[in-house]
Amino acid sequence: MKNCDQFREIFEAYALGALDAAERISLEAHLATGCKDCAKSVEEARWLVSQLAYLAPEAAPSDMLKGRLMQTVRAEAQAARKSVSTKPAIPVWMWAGVAALFLFSVFSVRNVEELRNEIRTTNKRAAAILKQRQDLEAQLESAKREAVILTDPASVNITLASTDPNTPQLEAKWHSTLGIVLTGQKIPAPSGNRVLQLWLIPKAPGGKPIRSLTLRPDAEGKFVLLVSNPPGIMIETKALAITEEPEGGSLQPTTAPRWVGGVS
Repeated sequence: MKNCDQFREIFEAYALGALDAAERISLEAHLATGCKDCAKSVEEARWLVSQLAYLAPEAAPSDMLKGRLMQTVRAEAQAARKSVSTKPAIPVWMWAGVAALFLFSVFSVRNVEELRNEIRTTNKRAAAILKQRQDLEAQLESAKREAVILTDPASVNITLASTDPNTPQLEAKWHSTLGIVLTGQKIPAPSGNRVLQLWLIPKAPGGKPIRSLTLRPDAEGKFVLLVSNPPGIMIETKALAITEEPEGGSLQPTTAPRWVGGVS
């Protein structure tokens, strides 16, 4: 039996938000694995539940019912004016009917609103699961690309030496088609909100540095920067450089390079 067969009977209950916590967590964990069949079944159940809101009874009485009610009220009022009896113009049973109709209308409106709230909650929950899945897929894709760049013999090794002899050097690997992976350890973080920015120095005489991504080391001074689409090609690049820039990076370097490495 497929692992997802156990969920076939609970898709509609999940779309209504009627599952207990254990069942809901189990199904959402299964959806997060990327099961396309179950994800499609949940979408179909959510669509079916969304249609229920439009099948709810009208919150207000129909025009025919209101017309009959007004005719009865007028008839009773005319009879009361002609009679010397002490009976009320509108009998008690009619007041009871009006009250029942009013309560039915209020109940219907409340039920419809509760159902719509459940649908909105379910849609938000599904959107959050989808976003989490997309983030995981993006992280996995980045990790695969980094692993290939770091292990492929075709990648070019680049060592970026610091202008401060007491600062550790950086290591980069550049794959001609997959991009650049830049790594560092025990690197002091820039002060305040400032960042480190990668630049590609062109071989062409008088060529200006080409801006790339920014980074900040973590609390231990480590970082791994993946540049999937470098702004220049390797054979036209003389060196890689790192400068310290304001948050968000700069269009052109505003400080002297802290690390520089030649591209051979």
